[in-house]
Amino acid sequence: VQLQASGGGLVQAGGSLKLSCVISGSTFSRYGATWYRQAPGSQREWVAGLAAGGATNYIDSVKGRFTISRDNAANTVYLQMNRLQPEDTAVYFCMQERGARAYWGQGTQVTVSS
Repeated sequence: VQLQASGGGLVQAGGSLKLSCVISGSTFSRYGATWYRQAPGSQREWVAGLAAGGATNYIDSVKGRFTISRDNAANTVYLQMNRLQPEDTAVYFCMQERGARAYWGQGTQVTVSS
C-alpha cells in the first residue's frame, strides 16, 4: 500500500486549498482514511477522519472550514480546506489503517501567510 499526498502550497489567510491523497491497492473502499498535520516544533495531530461507511469527524479547530471526502473510483481521499488561518500551517499527512497496520503518505506542506 502506498499513499501519495499532494496539493499543498502557500496561500494567504482566508484562502483555500484542496489536498489529495492517492492510495494504491484494490481494496481502497473497504477502509477509512485520515488526515494528520504536524506544525514546526509540534507533535503530529489528527485533523479529520472518514470512515469506510462515510461518517466524518474533525478536530474542533477545523470544523466548518475543512471537509474530508473520497472518490473510490479514483482511490483518492481529499481534504478541502477553506478560510485557512496561519495556525493551519503544517505538513499534512494522509493515513490509512488496514487491520493492525497504518500506512502513511509522505506529507505535503501547507503554509498560510497572514
